[in-house]
Amino acid sequence: EFWRERYRFGFTPKQSADWAWIQHMLSSAKADTGRVGVVIDNGCLFRGGREKVIRRLVLEKDLLEAVILLPEKLFYNTGAPGAILIFNKNKPEDRKGTVLFINASQEFEQHPEVRKLNRLGRDHIEKIANAYKNFSEIEGFSRAVERKEIEENDFNLNVTLYVFPEEETEEIDVTKEWEELRRLEGELGEIERRIEGYLRELGL
Repeated sequence: EFWRERYRFGFTPKQSADWAWIQHMLSSAKADTGRVGVVIDNGCLFRGGREKVIRRLVLEKDLLEAVILLPEKLFYNTGAPGAILIFNKNKPEDRKGTVLFINASQEFEQHPEVRKLNRLGRDHIEKIANAYKNFSEIEGFSRAVERKEIEENDFNLNVTLYVFPEEETEEIDVTKEWEELRRLEGELGEIERRIEGYLRELGL
């Protein structure tokens, strides 16, 4: 009976126990006001089988409040990006039936002491925290998604399905680029004339 209550959304596969730990934490949190935050491997956001069933049941109970995609190379043991899941047993009325997805994959700086690692800087942390606190929708960074859309995506919680980072667009000065092209064409013509001269000297 104890185990049935603690893992009421189902048991996970032996090789991936992320959702077992999450259920354990949810069971340990206060019944009416409990919150849980956990850093997880990205795989548990989209793997199928029993894990998908658990995701569906958690969403149906409206326990998941936010999914935050982290940058890559934050951890010593893997270069892969992780994610933060935030659960809330007492969501505010305006957040019910929705999940906030935050794509923080570009919010990092190089670690000052470990060359191969990145880290979250103070500004990055504040940006993520403020988006979560205010449930903000920011183009290319965060978006509140209704449960129906997640269901349509087969309960896939992969952040990049819902939030795409904005690509920086570079303005092109056509006149300047054309002048550069003409200059390069002139240099190419000069080089060709030199080569022809060398070939004539060699009798070719």
